[in-house]
Amino acid sequence: MARMNPIGRNLLGWVSVVVFLAAWEILARSHVFTEFLLPSFSASFERLVEDTLSGELLRNLGLTLLRAFAGFAMGAVAGVVIGVCMARMPLVRWFFDPIVSIGLPMPKIAFIPVFILWFGVFDESKILMVAFNALFPVVVATMAGAEAVDRVMIWSARSLGASPRRLLFEIAIPAALPEIFTGLQIAMPIALIVAIVSEMAMGGEGLGGALMTQMRFADSRGVFSGILAIGIAGSLVVKAMELIRRRLLVWHQETQSG
Repeated sequence: MARMNPIGRNLLGWVSVVVFLAAWEILARSHVFTEFLLPSFSASFERLVEDTLSGELLRNLGLTLLRAFAGFAMGAVAGVVIGVCMARMPLVRWFFDPIVSIGLPMPKIAFIPVFILWFGVFDESKILMVAFNALFPVVVATMAGAEAVDRVMIWSARSLGASPRRLLFEIAIPAALPEIFTGLQIAMPIALIVAIVSEMAMGGEGLGGALMTQMRFADSRGVFSGILAIGIAGSLVVKAMELIRRRLLVWHQETQSG
């Protein structure tokens, strides 16, 4: 394994997925379950291709990703700001620490009825719901990263006359960037999940809304093809975040050792 080239290691990492899909196909064709309860992988993938060629899947996928990315961006910006302030300002930490301690483990998807009541069932409500869920992991990761910055580095910058502004943007935030990106990598899949769940609860177009429509019309092939689309989209989003991390943290030891 250690001597294998990167391409070989990446391909080997997909063995479990291939085994799962093969087991799905074999189980479906064994007629242990009816085709309605468990359509085969090949039939579901064929439906996925049909929906892609018709443009329906791309439209729903685009709407879901737009809501997920918009909410994620809002939650990420607010989370980084709050996290840095909590690490550097005792009064801010005193105020937000109980809120974060309660909100982080809470299943925030339970607030969907509240968001529907306040903002309706349109894009604003779904995007704000995503932002609300993405906020907390970014706050925690940013605060941890900002608190872990080497004190000697900060003292050295101060002794050289660095202003608080330069200290923040040129020392503290860059040094905390690996931890911040860990929070972002946790928040991004959460954002996609919450966007889909919000669409399922609030209706309308998008992957979640399409999945509920297919369920109401007993379209099992459509349901399983939608699940495949969600799995592929989620995997691509996670891989994209990993690539962005490696590009932005090219100076960090984790990238150099990798």
